[in-house]
Amino acid sequence: MTATSPASRPARTNRLIHATSPYLLQHAHNPVDWYPWGPEALAKARKEDKPIFLSIGYSACHWCHVMERESFENEEVAGILNEAFVSIKVDREERPDLDEIYMSATLIYNQGQGGWPMSVFLTPEQKPFFAGTYFPPRSMYGRPGFKELLTTIARLWKEDRPRVLQSSESLTRAVREFGGLQPGGEVLPPDLPSAVADALAEAFDPRTGGMTGGGTNKFPPSLALTLMLRQYHRSVKAGQPRRALLDKIELTLDHMARGGIYDHLGGGICRYSTDVEWLVPHFEKMLYDQALVSGAYIEAFQATRNPRWAAVGRDIFDYVLRDLQSPEGGFYSARDADSEGVEGKFYVWSRKEVLSVLGPRAGELVCSYYDVSDAGNWEGHNILRVQRDAKTVAGLNGVQVGELEAALAEGRRKLFEARERRVPPHRDDKVLTGWNGLMIASLARGGAALGEEKYVQAAGRAADFILKQASDNGRLLRTWRAGRGHTFGYLDDYAFFIEGLLDLYAATFEVRWLEEAVRLNDDLIRHFWDERDGAFFYTADDAEPLLVRTKDSRDGAVPSGNSVALMNLLRLAAMLDRADLRHKAEELMKAFAGTVGRSPFGFDRFLAGLDFYHAPPREVVIVGPIGDEATRALIRAVRQVYDPYRVVMLSDPASPDAARRERLMPLLAGKGLVGGKPAAYVCRNRTCKRPVTDAGELLRELETPD
Repeated sequence: MTATSPASRPARTNRLIHATSPYLLQHAHNPVDWYPWGPEALAKARKEDKPIFLSIGYSACHWCHVMERESFENEEVAGILNEAFVSIKVDREERPDLDEIYMSATLIYNQGQGGWPMSVFLTPEQKPFFAGTYFPPRSMYGRPGFKELLTTIARLWKEDRPRVLQSSESLTRAVREFGGLQPGGEVLPPDLPSAVADALAEAFDPRTGGMTGGGTNKFPPSLALTLMLRQYHRSVKAGQPRRALLDKIELTLDHMARGGIYDHLGGGICRYSTDVEWLVPHFEKMLYDQALVSGAYIEAFQATRNPRWAAVGRDIFDYVLRDLQSPEGGFYSARDADSEGVEGKFYVWSRKEVLSVLGPRAGELVCSYYDVSDAGNWEGHNILRVQRDAKTVAGLNGVQVGELEAALAEGRRKLFEARERRVPPHRDDKVLTGWNGLMIASLARGGAALGEEKYVQAAGRAADFILKQASDNGRLLRTWRAGRGHTFGYLDDYAFFIEGLLDLYAATFEVRWLEEAVRLNDDLIRHFWDERDGAFFYTADDAEPLLVRTKDSRDGAVPSGNSVALMNLLRLAAMLDRADLRHKAEELMKAFAGTVGRSPFGFDRFLAGLDFYHAPPREVVIVGPIGDEATRALIRAVRQVYDPYRVVMLSDPASPDAARRERLMPLLAGKGLVGGKPAAYVCRNRTCKRPVTDAGELLRELETPD
């Protein structure tokens, strides 16, 4: 939030002033008598027999800001809310459990239409009876005006209570059934991930990649890309490359990196594009997108060795480290879409501005390359994008490609510096454990693949922060801000952070990361596992009782917690030689088999786990001191080869913790140096080939199909 002086600070405050969420704090001076979700608000609704108006959003949400300006800052609207309702404001990022339940109600009530701000009306018993999203102040856009809606609902609550309660019972039943698991019974077959990958490739836009999701919106299809890449890799190993998969992957990566959805000056990726060309983004930058999209680019680089994909991944990482990593090490959540009350104002340019900053010669080259014109390419403004390659642009401007590229590099630097002098979009500086886990995983994998230690170190700092600051007696917390952590973690906090720890171990071979992953995975099973039907609940066994205790299964903006937990179980089972964890993974897959088998789209991360299960991983053990150059050469050889079906472990027989490592990872036992040299053992199902000491020989071994 922008700081205000005591003289200019609004005199009126409500209960949200004590929140840590930037989204709630944005509403702390509304005339609406807001409550945070909690016992006080719920008790007031019961005592005064009033319906609850539940408003759910997040700080980077453009239409949330619009509804606040139009309605929540309006004295007349606030008067109706304060008189007839108990108004509760929730940050969906801090309370994803509430968001999931009441988004289900919204989707059901509106026949599949949902979004934020979410506006749901509840009985004092928390049962929804009416649900929607953004409502304008007066009837327009085919939506009822918010003031009229409030008046109508208040009247119905007083005059036609049976009708309202009947609606609440019906909608509550539907919510409890929504997304329920369909009986399965057996683990799904091994060919399903391949079939889904082919179907995804067929559904991708043949011209600009990706898929539209509701009208013309295109979200970065990170999870689909990584599933398709796995299947392409499998086809290459089988000697029958499915080029159509790779073509659609690279087409999508290419057009996203050219488009306005990608920040060509500062790095980072926006949440989605509002058109099929990837030109006009919804300008907010979410941490989870930086994690997932950078991960897709890095994996594509590993699989193809195309340096362009590595460059995009680095740019996203550098943006995150520059703009979203706190001094304490944790990663902030988002940058807003709006600045100075205008969506995208921080990012767009006029041709005159570019020429003023760069001068006529360099400015003309930059404008030609980045599609900057007097008329603009969006509402009279210009969003930087690349439509033609450097060779074509150089020819059109009568310069050599090298001269153009030098001008572009210098131009980007100067335009970035000029942009930094603008009023920046608001930054949501809360630290969410789950989203940090995603970013830690991507940085650790990317740092290892690129040989960039700074990314691995940044991931380690974030992991240390979560373990120290976003934990309470060993239990993970969901959120931290301004020195305060609160709300015990949900399934995705545990699953995503455990994944990050596993990737940190693979990037550093520091055994402490693996030990923490094991401890937290055991806690996850203890508090979230459904002993009766299998799989993990979204909330812990000692969490606040809500309308329903859900199990997340379908991927959304972030992967399903159960799907990430599935892969964690399988990786840990392989590394620790624990049959109990593999059995848990099987039970989880059986729990979702019916649901996924009937309609497998939207379960990309689950299918990646299923694929891993059916292809027992290659186990690579490297033996030698990690500081020894011969050991490092073997590690580099392993990291050169893209292989998502692999776990890698390190043993240093001379280190003080050698025995501790062997107790944790039994596969290390009995493996030593060969002729006094560091060695690599490549194994499958605990059966190992002859150890190798030469990095080149190891590389050939890893590239050879089984």
